[in-house]
Amino acid sequence: MRIFNARSGKTEEVPEVRKSEADWRKILTPEQFEITRKRGTEIPFTGKCDVPLGKGLYQCVCCGTDLFEVGAKFESGTGWPSFWEPVSGLNVRIKVDKSLFMEREEALCARCGAHLGHVFDDGPPPTGKRYCINAAALKPYEGKGAHAREGSMKTEIATFAAGCFWHVQERFDAVAGVVSTTAGYAGGTKENPTYWGVHGGNTGHAESVRVEFDPSKVSYKELLDAFWGMHDPTTLNRQGPDVGAQYRSVIFYHSKKQEKEAKESTERLGKGGKYKKPIVTEIVPAGEFYPAEEEHQKYYLKHGVSCRI
Repeated sequence: MRIFNARSGKTEEVPEVRKSEADWRKILTPEQFEITRKRGTEIPFTGKCDVPLGKGLYQCVCCGTDLFEVGAKFESGTGWPSFWEPVSGLNVRIKVDKSLFMEREEALCARCGAHLGHVFDDGPPPTGKRYCINAAALKPYEGKGAHAREGSMKTEIATFAAGCFWHVQERFDAVAGVVSTTAGYAGGTKENPTYWGVHGGNTGHAESVRVEFDPSKVSYKELLDAFWGMHDPTTLNRQGPDVGAQYRSVIFYHSKKQEKEAKESTERLGKGGKYKKPIVTEIVPAGEFYPAEEEHQKYYLKHGVSCRI
């Protein structure tokens, strides 16, 4: 699996960390085990996770994966350490949590599966997110290269819809410079849509893929080129055998710059005479993005099949 090393600023190929319950108990305190392996929650205002000198990183207490930089930490008043973003979307996995008679977004260490806390939409700029994390799930690191924001990869977000998201995610994962991808739903009106609701065309959402990329390695224009090459933008509400508005072609822009480049790219493609029919791709502002269920993430890797056009 790929994990971002915040100390070197590079993405690395590393093995997943899996241990038996007995082995985890040997290396964790009872509190750390209960929180990270049994999805517990510590009492607010009791945890300590300060980095000396106010600079450095917070790592997973179970496997040492870099999770959050000190520069992304803020005081939320909730009693738990709060961050507005992780070091990378590769390192923290988000999963729907329906426990306690409510639906929340659970934050997990992507490498070892440790329960970290939950994510809420009441954080500060620039993300508006609050990663509410148990202090017992973190360990401070202030070694060489662990200075807040120094040498860290600056990533951007792009969102596209081009038919079945299994295929779209597979294609974007193959683009050099793409850090992470998430299959999900965008462009609709129903909150917290499910796969079968979207599949049935009852939510207004399109199957979409959110792409986190390193602009120093791949430009947004190059992502647009990849987007055009992975589907037919002239078929309305259809890609191959998949029919319905949930399979429509959409560019969800996250900035005025992305909007401008998307429109210029569409115009160039239309003038180039590549297609005999008009391009029907929508270019609209990015709104709420809902990650798809875990079974649909990296579907092509889990099952060896995709929706190739």
